[in-house]
Amino acid sequence: MDANKLNPLPPSNPLESPQLTLLDAIPEFATDFPPPPLQRRRIWLPVSLFLITCLSTFVAGVIYSDHFPEGWWQSIVDGLMYCLGQYPDPNDVRWLPAIADGLMYSGAVMTILLCHEMGHFLQAWRYGVYASLPYFIPMPLTPIGTFGAVIGMEPRRGNRKTVFDIGISGPLAGLIPTVLFLWLGLQWSQYKPITQDDIVLGSPLLVKLIAASMHGPIPAGHLIAYHPLGFAGWVGLLITSINLIPIGQLDGGHIFYGMFRKKAHLASVVVLTLAISASIYLKLTNWWLMLGLIAFLGTRHPPTADDSVPLGTPRYVMGILTLAFLLLGFTPVPMSLGH
Repeated sequence: MDANKLNPLPPSNPLESPQLTLLDAIPEFATDFPPPPLQRRRIWLPVSLFLITCLSTFVAGVIYSDHFPEGWWQSIVDGLMYCLGQYPDPNDVRWLPAIADGLMYSGAVMTILLCHEMGHFLQAWRYGVYASLPYFIPMPLTPIGTFGAVIGMEPRRGNRKTVFDIGISGPLAGLIPTVLFLWLGLQWSQYKPITQDDIVLGSPLLVKLIAASMHGPIPAGHLIAYHPLGFAGWVGLLITSINLIPIGQLDGGHIFYGMFRKKAHLASVVVLTLAISASIYLKLTNWWLMLGLIAFLGTRHPPTADDSVPLGTPRYVMGILTLAFLLLGFTPVPMSLGH
């Protein structure tokens, strides 16, 4: 089936190309022109990036597993040899626990990302707004293994209510597996003393509440040794929280614009200015690249096809509650080295 038949749209003046969203955020440089014409959806590139990201998250899950054998470089070589069947001893199963961890982590985190992106895509399909297939971004040899996903979308083909619904559907769809994996994973996680070789993950309020309900408060000088499913849930919280920041055309920006229309631009500028100032003053270097990228993409949300469409009280309530999730899922220092 021709993918373009899924989104029949009226013809328009071809003055610009569909934009590309980063973590579902898209820049807008010419908001006064008509929306661009439909393009054929690419298939092979999104599918290839999806498979590569599956691999990169699997490798991250293996390398950073608690069951990863000692000796970093030799362990990787041994692991490759093991996967290729070069160990003749049938009782050599030392890599199986790490491989199992990698499969669990990769499967869980890719499920979270896919649910998030399909929340946007299916809602866009429902409203007849063009959206590309999601482009997953691999980050090899990092603890997370991925930088999330991007999706091409044309918001000016929908009205105010449409853009709000498309923007909010991704985070809500992604939070369902995120909370599920976090809950299951924390049950199988434990506390351990922090050592200088540990990568310490920041604990959002939701993580602290769930962990405390299961294992008691985190003792001083200890960290959560995450089960692979719990770590995938933590990654889901991080990605969802970044998306919900009400700036420009991040998911939070779509929601905010749907609620407050053009007034949302001033709020985006204020939020970005405060975030950059805080990251510099507190030396939160983890955020400098991300904030610089958001600033480059811009804080202004383009007008929709009809900004006068009323949003309705239920959507205002849902928007406020969804944005408030930042208080539960955001952590200012995602990763740091142990002391």
